[in-house]
Amino acid sequence: MISLTDFLIVSAALFCTGIFVVLTKKNAVQVLIGIELMLNAANLNLVAFGRYDRLANGGQIFTLFSITLAAATTAVALAIILNVYKRYKTIDPSKTDSLKD
Repeated sequence: MISLTDFLIVSAALFCTGIFVVLTKKNAVQVLIGIELMLNAANLNLVAFGRYDRLANGGQIFTLFSITLAAATTAVALAIILNVYKRYKTIDPSKTDSLKD
């Protein structure tokens, strides 16, 4: 049986990996992947705590909402990354410091 502590340890590891990826990578797609890792760590926590809430299932419902929101956010972020690449020919966030040329 997997305990709540196991879920929390895996979630913390996922979140720390996401922070590391966001802070160290210079590729916008990799930064986006790091953000998704952190969001999935939060979702894992919600599901783990929702497991113990047998009456309302609030954790699972909020997680479904969060997954839907994350999918929409990812689609918008990928569209922005494609437009940045089209204009600047790079997806390094540090090289695209001006929005106006």
